[in-house]
Amino acid sequence: MEPLNDPGITVEQFTTTARAIEREVSTLIVGQHEIVRQTLVTLLAGGNALLEGVPGLGKTMLVRTLAQTLACKFSRIQFTPDLMPADIVGTNILLEDASGQRRFQFEPGPVFANLVLADEINRATPKTQSAMLEVMQEHSVTVAKTTHRLAEPFFVLATQNPLEMEGTYPLPEAQLDRFFFKLNVAYPSADELVMIADRTTGARTPQPQRVAAAPTIVAMQQLARGVPIAPHIVQAAARLIRATQPQDADAPASVKQYVTWGSSPRGMQALILAGKITALLAERYNVALDDLRAAALPALRHRLILNFEAQAEGVTPDRIVSELIETVLDETNT
Repeated sequence: MEPLNDPGITVEQFTTTARAIEREVSTLIVGQHEIVRQTLVTLLAGGNALLEGVPGLGKTMLVRTLAQTLACKFSRIQFTPDLMPADIVGTNILLEDASGQRRFQFEPGPVFANLVLADEINRATPKTQSAMLEVMQEHSVTVAKTTHRLAEPFFVLATQNPLEMEGTYPLPEAQLDRFFFKLNVAYPSADELVMIADRTTGARTPQPQRVAAAPTIVAMQQLARGVPIAPHIVQAAARLIRATQPQDADAPASVKQYVTWGSSPRGMQALILAGKITALLAERYNVALDDLRAAALPALRHRLILNFEAQAEGVTPDRIVSELIETVLDETNT
């Protein structure tokens, strides 16, 4: 089959490569199939992902394993309270040559990679967290009035622990909005715990093989954007985003009661892009409502700001988004 938009890769090559990545990641990561799929969707959309889960669930291992399957440059940043912005993006250093001439030279920081693991990102101060804003949105770094472009593909996968909140700095809404997906990592089942023990405590640990290079990932990203989407599907996504705004006349009662502010237009972009990639992974060449349903929770859960009443009553963003899926998308399907 011919490419949808001539990006240099066919639909068959797209699905074959995506399945190979998932297969290689699964050689080491037990279970978490939905998290692996959603992480892959984020990568192919050219976005960033935030993984939240208690310690020991394999969040960091997932990122490392994904990096092993790609012939791309990998970098890990351990966020701590004493980390400074220059430690992330880099800085100008003064050099002196043999003739005694001095000049400034930019020394790139660890963000100059294709896949960046921002481990425990909420442990850094807001000043340091702000250094990631331009990196995540613009894929560039500006130091001393000079802008340095990052190599493509570029992907930030950040982790945070929801339990140990003492000494942490919650991510500001502006930074949360720059994450394409927020993924909640669940605790493994008893059978999965047995498999984890078998794979990680034996004499040999499985080693994933590299199955894709950077140009291939870029071509897959371009192909995904060429997937057609019907006007009524776009309208359904727009209604879903509008329904998250409590000031909207058609917003459900739960949104008006518990939500202070709803999703930004980036939520709409995430829904559409994720829908296109999900359709391709299912070997369909057009976006369906089911693709929007699959993307709604990870795309919107971190973009809803709940009020104090919601926190007092234990209402979560996932509950609100799930109700919106039923009231907006399911009505569209009838």
